[in-house]
Parts: sequence; structure tokens; C-alpha cells
Amino acid sequence: MNIQALMKQAQSLQKDMLKTKGEIDEMEFTAESSFVTVKVNGKKEVLKVSIKPDSDFDISDMEMVEEMIQVAINDALNQVDKMTEKKMGKYANAMPGLF
Repeated sequence: MNIQALMKQAQSLQKDMLKTKGEIDEMEFTAESSFVTVKVNGKKEVLKVSIKPDSDFDISDMEMVEEMIQVAINDALNQVDKMTEKKMGKYANAMPGLF
């Protein structure tokens, strides 16, 4: 394979990778932990945190609420990582030795 063909293939691969990354960035991921719901986008930015009213909820349980928010955020971010790996993983083996 000559260098021009290799460069063309690399440019095409880069274009496809950027397009796929853009698609992931636009996706939204939602996770719940008990009565806490968190929504993030593919850029790992938190878009919304919701706490559902619960008759058993007492404001003195703030430490528990903080833990639920942490669990929900981490779950949502893990979803982003899994989607990124699923969609971008194909590029890792596309051109062995190039990267």
C-alpha cells in the first residue's frame, strides 16, 4: 500500500471517528438510584438531577440522598463509557500499527 492510499484511508477513518463521537456527544443517558434520577449527555455533562417525592423521605437523610445522587451519576457516566467503547471500539482495530 502506498503512502497516499494510507493517508486517504487515515483521513476517512478520522472523519468516521469524529462523526461517531459527535453522535455519542448528542446522546442522553439516564440512570436511577432509588428516588434519584440523573441525566447526562455523551460529553459526561450532568443535564438534570431529579429527586422524586417519597413519603418515607426525611430531610435529615441528606447523607443518603447524596449517596443516591453519587450512585446515579456514576451509573449514567458508565453508560456513556460503554456506548463510547461500543461505537468507537471498531476504530481501534481498523488500521493496526497506525496509532
